[in-house]
Amino acid sequence: MLSDTHGRTATDLRVSLTDRCNLRCTYCMPEEGLAWLAKSEVLTDDEIVELVRIAVTRLGITDVRFTGGEPLLRPGLVGIVARVAELAPRPRISLTTNGIGLARTAPALRAAGLDRVNVSLDTLRPEVFKALTRRNRLPDVLAGLAAARAAGLTPVKVNAVLMPGLNDDEAPDLLAWALDHDYELRFIEQMPLDAQHGWRRDGMITASDVLASLRTRFTLEPAGDGDRGSAPAERWLVNGGPQRVGVIGSVTRPFCAACDRTRLTADGQVRTCLFAREETDLRAALRAGHGPQRTEEEIVRLWRRAMRGKAPGSGLDAPSFRQPDRPMSAIGG
Repeated sequence: MLSDTHGRTATDLRVSLTDRCNLRCTYCMPEEGLAWLAKSEVLTDDEIVELVRIAVTRLGITDVRFTGGEPLLRPGLVGIVARVAELAPRPRISLTTNGIGLARTAPALRAAGLDRVNVSLDTLRPEVFKALTRRNRLPDVLAGLAAARAAGLTPVKVNAVLMPGLNDDEAPDLLAWALDHDYELRFIEQMPLDAQHGWRRDGMITASDVLASLRTRFTLEPAGDGDRGSAPAERWLVNGGPQRVGVIGSVTRPFCAACDRTRLTADGQVRTCLFAREETDLRAALRAGHGPQRTEEEIVRLWRRAMRGKAPGSGLDAPSFRQPDRPMSAIGG
């Protein structure tokens, strides 16, 4: 198992397949983009599947989430999903995507073994979408969402970030739309993971702000017993249920005490937290050429050691907090 010294065990693996993206969201990266990883630095399809296999069969991982950058830009995505779905025990497999290209790939991904998707969508207004993402692709995202639902990649979850002066008034409209289309909406606080390092705590829309806005049109009551466990979202029944909305307060309502995640970057580095400043290199062990058995044992040892060193929290409230060198697009959501 991947256990740390604070009583937590990682069972959820987030795998970044690429640091590249076809949007330029203002809270993530500059308009001109970033310096992408060289092809030689990025894990091959075989290397990704091998690391996931070790995580599932040796380290107790039960959930695998493929992320990016934008994972639909990975040419071998469908094949990777198919091979991971053949593992025993079979993990639950999901995908976080901006939805561009999902209309074309959703049926193949479902056939390969993908269980569900999370699609990022911050606004329903074309002009705001263009201002936020610097691209005019809202129709593609909406088509991708519809295709995911039609293909059975359910529940289809929609992730939204509210930004001051752009879409901060749109929470009730987004929820009404999600309820009409049977999508599960989740609002996520903006996090200090932008490449520009322009995030400011006093400029963000908080979880409390979101809930107050939603309550101008809907009644909300806690779903379940109020204990979200390791789930990042606080979930609320809307108008008595059964439909729900989630709010992820990574900054103001952290869930570090129950975190069950471990992360693998596109270039083969283990990260114990989104905000970690340290990484453990598994790519070097994979490519060292020591033979399959010795390589697997070394990876198991390195991964377990990395997770034992996981910090008790994100450190966001510490005076010494500094953003990690990698932005979100290079870490994976």
